Amino acid sequence: MKKILLLTLLGFFSINSIAQLVPGDPTAVIPGFGAGDNERVITTGVPFILIGADARAAGMADIGVATSADAFSQQWNPSKSAFALSKQGIGVTYTPYLGKLVNDVFLGNITYYNRLNEQSAVAASFRYFSSGEIELRETIEQEPLIVKPNELLFDLTYSLRLSERIAMAVTGRYIRSDLKLQTALEDASAASSFAVDISSYYQSEEIPMSSFDGRWRAGINISNIGPKLKYDDVGSESYLPTNLALGAGFDFVLDEYNTIGLTAQFSKLLVPTPPIYGTEISYIDENGDGQYDEGDEITGEILNNSIYKGKNPDVSFFKGMFQSFGDAPNGISEELQEVIWALGAEYWFRDVFAFRAGYFNENPNKGARQYFSLGAGFKYTTINIDLSYLISTSKVVSPLEGTLRFGLTFNFGDEYNEY
Repeated sequence: MKKILLLTLLGFFSINSIAQLVPGDPTAVIPGFGAGDNERVITTGVPFILIGADARAAGMADIGVATSADAFSQQWNPSKSAFALSKQGIGVTYTPYLGKLVNDVFLGNITYYNRLNEQSAVAASFRYFSSGEIELRETIEQEPLIVKPNELLFDLTYSLRLSERIAMAVTGRYIRSDLKLQTALEDASAASSFAVDISSYYQSEEIPMSSFDGRWRAGINISNIGPKLKYDDVGSESYLPTNLALGAGFDFVLDEYNTIGLTAQFSKLLVPTPPIYGTEISYIDENGDGQYDEGDEITGEILNNSIYKGKNPDVSFFKGMFQSFGDAPNGISEELQEVIWALGAEYWFRDVFAFRAGYFNENPNKGARQYFSLGAGFKYTTINIDLSYLISTSKVVSPLEGTLRFGLTFNFGDEYNEY
């Protein structure tokens, strides 16, 4: 009851705050009560791209843009491959999704990198997201039609060190989303698109301190820059999850056996914010009070879903990237709500055993993903094994809640001394 009263009062004050209109034939946009003024979650196509595919990053609350290089750098910051400690590496991960409800929805990932020389590296990865089996039938008695919707991507990276401590990389990516159902429109088909990433990574020398040594790390990655997805001729287009991620960290090298790394990461979708919609009415202002009254004569077509506050989200992907920094209907306060932050820590003992923890925070009005994560890593000669576990702290339970993620890495070839 309190919520209904509050919405009514908000609607009253919103209507009365419309700019004064001249008598005669004014036009007004009346905000709709269902506009979700404080809950405009940005949605995109192929959101599986943003799911943390490797257990190491997942153990630190999906932090990876500024952590040290590993075989899974391709998703978080491809330029880190030029700082890899081994000449080559292969990483394989398996992530169950909605594990408490089904057992056939998962994200699989395989990645490979190769340091060509001291200055450059190449890398590639393949990710596959299975939505499991879905039964389609029009009646209970009908024999079901089994379909298996899926999405995948394949990407290639070239990373180059611009100096001894800074690297940049360019990544090209092919994305395919096959979510069509055979009972839907005949022209529905798998959607595909291409995207690029632009990234950079910095890693300092080991700096002597009073009682320990230290290393600075920093990274930035603008990922999934590319055209929208469209599944059929009559459907709407979906933005790719173009994302800006930047972070910084510091390694405390306590002695030859113990190292602690702390990292902070911030990210924001470079996709337009949904505006507040309303109803546009053309009318004759009978009493000249500058607003629409119930007795005023309507002279034109009533247009629903007109933009009351905010900007038109139906723009090109390139324009949408820049528009996303200043299109939130409630101004800078809402723009700041769209920034996701995370903190992570990693402890290594003898470069053999690792313990990880992290916290991820997304504003409740913009998705409400909030969780702690724990992880562990084991290294034996050239093999790394990583595990992670997520503990949700939000009212919106994560699909990965209670899921044990697993990763396996094989490193081989010459070793590089980056420290």
